[in-house]
Parts: sequence; structure tokens; C-alpha cells
Amino acid sequence: MKIILEVLQEIIEDQFLNIVKDIFKPSEEKLRVVLKDESFIDIRISQKVKNRFDFHWERGHINGNIFRYDNFPDTHFKHLKSFPFHFHYQKENKIIEVKFRKTLPSAFIDFMNFVKSYLEKIKKELKKSLGLKK
Repeated sequence: MKIILEVLQEIIEDQFLNIVKDIFKPSEEKLRVVLKDESFIDIRISQKVKNRFDFHWERGHINGNIFRYDNFPDTHFKHLKSFPFHFHYQKENKIIEVKFRKTLPSAFIDFMNFVKSYLEKIKKELKKSLGLKK
């Protein structure tokens, strides 16, 4: 587990530093990534169940949104083809299927690419609303 979190931290440092402000480890099973917009991502790897993880992007304090990709087998989502993998999109109870990969570290890279793209979209929309050029 410790090794997996270290690998994920290296991926952040190698590929996503342009959106990251800080990285720290609040517990043995969790890594927190603070983004430049003051939102944060909690990365949890289960210590009890092999290959269980969740990546939670908290934006509630910014615009009320959360995004989370996880594979905890919540029976409410058995109808999804990707079960137990599912994605909480903007709200805790808005669940969708996504084409993120299902193994680490690939699943994490896909999630972080989503975060990066989402932030770029927000920035572009803000510039447009302010009448600024790209």
C-alpha cells in the first residue's frame, strides 16, 4: 500500500505538477493532493481489501461539486456494466459509468487527466465570460 501511494505521488510529480499546489499524506492509506484552485483530491487505497481504491476530488467549498471514482462494491450500483467501478459525477448520488481503466496506476492517471481537463474547461469558460482571449 505504501509503495502504491508512493508510485501515485511520483506520477503526480511527473505529470500533473502544473495543477498541483501541495501533496501530503494524512494517514497510511491516504494521500491528499491540494490543487492550485484550492480544491483537493484524496487518494485512498484500502489496507483491508486488495485492489480497492477511491479517488475523491472535493470541490464542495468552491462550487458544491464532488467527483469520485471508486471500486467499492455498493450494491446500489449493481446495474452498471462496470460494477463495482463507478463514478460520482458532481454529486454524491449522481452515478455514471466512465471509461477509466480499472487497475492501478492506470485508473489514477485516467482520473487525473479528467481533473486536468475539467480545470482547463473551467478556465476557458471563465476567460470567455470575461471577454478575454484564449
